[in-house]
Amino acid sequence: MRSLILLPAVLLLAACQGMEPISSSQAATPPSQAEPAPVPETTVPPEATPADAQVSQETYSSEEIVAEASKFFGKASGDVAQAVEKVFARYGRPNAYIIGEEGSAAVVVGARYGRGTLQYKGGDSMPVYWQGPSVGWDWGGNASKTVTLVYNLRNTAQLFQRFPGVEGSLYLAAGIGVNYQQSGNIVLAPMRTGVGLRAGANVGYLHYTRKPSVIPF
Repeated sequence: MRSLILLPAVLLLAACQGMEPISSSQAATPPSQAEPAPVPETTVPPEATPADAQVSQETYSSEEIVAEASKFFGKASGDVAQAVEKVFARYGRPNAYIIGEEGSAAVVVGARYGRGTLQYKGGDSMPVYWQGPSVGWDWGGNASKTVTLVYNLRNTAQLFQRFPGVEGSLYLAAGIGVNYQQSGNIVLAPMRTGVGLRAGANVGYLHYTRKPSVIPF
């Protein structure tokens, strides 16, 4: 009878001798669960430009804008600085700008078409186009160069929409016309040369697009 009682204990002792001791930390650790499958990385589509990702929030100084605009407009930096200072005093430093050319014509009802390059601090850039109507006490036509300061843009896709003109914002400084356009928090400040014949062109809106369009609406 005693041998029958001791047999389970002997078998248990033999089994324990073949096992490694368990530390207290191991004892407290629950059984491991299967690791989840790795999530594939999200890649930018090949047809998208680097600028379609998050826009850098680095900003341009007034000296940088004056230097670029003076070279593009072919004007003295002191003249350009007058226009730039007005924009900077109102909105501060932009995190992008558009440099390009446009043409417009109007007899009360007008249209404006343009094309240029959206430039970010750090080197990223992409082509952009714009078109839009204007209505008001407006006549004449012109072709002009334009440098548009861009504020609060966080993703390029936010640019491709309609931007109404801010009424009464047009002013002239040293032969450069400046007005403001705004949609939500995004503000555009186009600076143009040769706008004397289109004093009413700030009434209306501009539609910024990835591709050119003959329809101004």
